[in-house]
Amino acid sequence: MSITTVSEALEIVLKTSKNFGTEEVRFLNTLGRILKEDIVADRDFPPFNRVSMDGIAINVEAFNKGQRSFKIEGIQAAGSEQLAMLNPENCIEAMTGAIAPKNTNAVIQYELLTIENEIATINLDAVKNFQNIHLKGLDRKQGDVLIAKNTIISPAEIGVFATVGKTTVKVAKQPRVIIISTGNELVGVSETPEEHQIRRSNVFTLVSILERLNIKAETAHISDDKNLLLSKISSFLNNFDVLLFSGAVSKGKFDFIPEVLNDLGVKKLFHTVKQRPGKPFWFGEKGNKTVFAFPGNPVSTFTSCLKYFYPWYYKSVGLNFENENQAILSEDYFFKPDLTYFLQVKITQKEGKIYATPITGRGSADLANLVDSDAFLELPEDRSNFTKGEVFPLITYR
Repeated sequence: MSITTVSEALEIVLKTSKNFGTEEVRFLNTLGRILKEDIVADRDFPPFNRVSMDGIAINVEAFNKGQRSFKIEGIQAAGSEQLAMLNPENCIEAMTGAIAPKNTNAVIQYELLTIENEIATINLDAVKNFQNIHLKGLDRKQGDVLIAKNTIISPAEIGVFATVGKTTVKVAKQPRVIIISTGNELVGVSETPEEHQIRRSNVFTLVSILERLNIKAETAHISDDKNLLLSKISSFLNNFDVLLFSGAVSKGKFDFIPEVLNDLGVKKLFHTVKQRPGKPFWFGEKGNKTVFAFPGNPVSTFTSCLKYFYPWYYKSVGLNFENENQAILSEDYFFKPDLTYFLQVKITQKEGKIYATPITGRGSADLANLVDSDAFLELPEDRSNFTKGEVFPLITYR
């Protein structure tokens, strides 16, 4: 059996990325989704000369002529129609967020005033034109692109949608994903397992990993029966875009998944990756359907999903995914097999640098050990000794 390197496997996975199209979604339901249209300003921002401090609005020319006391003509409140100052030697009280009154061109904040008997005296030696006035169109002009397409939507973007009146937004459509566990040894979470059984956990780990991408995956469990597997998986290939398997991909007598997928016409693109954990990873496609079949050990499933499915998803929705996270190995480490090793590590930060401390586990079946870790440090193949202070790629999950 040929063995694929990690870099080769990732390259193959990325080449199978799919475009799932777009859909219109209510703007409040877009958090974490991928924007698929440019959002443009429907008006200037701000849309008027906006008062930025509570105070009085004056005509600077009067101040420059030596006038310091101004009779208050009225009050310009935020949200009210624009007033016009009738006498250039008077002033109008103006509130933050209000439109600057006509015939005024500066605002002096209350903290710099003395007000008695409707007369405001300015306690300043100099006033600038448009002081404390946010000029119309200073931030953005009508038609300017405020948010470019292919942006991951955060609360900041949602605020802009509301500002420009975008009640619905075009976003990348999510793939339909089903996560499938196999094995007679697995029972439900609420069940009490027999001595020879364990509860299903991998599928729910994968569900949670995908929820971080706003993918609402369905789940299924199939016992180790080849005919049942053929029937169920055939149906899943018809109804879902992506199938994620956990288990039954190795060389055991009941590891039917590779054989069943082959019988169903799914083209194998690789099976076995030069890595630990996750070496028996199987990957293939059938038309526009993509199949990730991860090994059943929990850490293998966890690592492989982060390393391969995440980049595949990001490319599919139009994002350039490059893992630029790196960390400094905090102590010497030795790993003998000629494999890429995803080392579980604890992350600390000091003086702006990220340090990774190895966490000793008991193999890829040690799911509980993930709780003590924060990330995986990707150690390259063809080496055994890794030295304190070296920098390696980091795959975080916290």
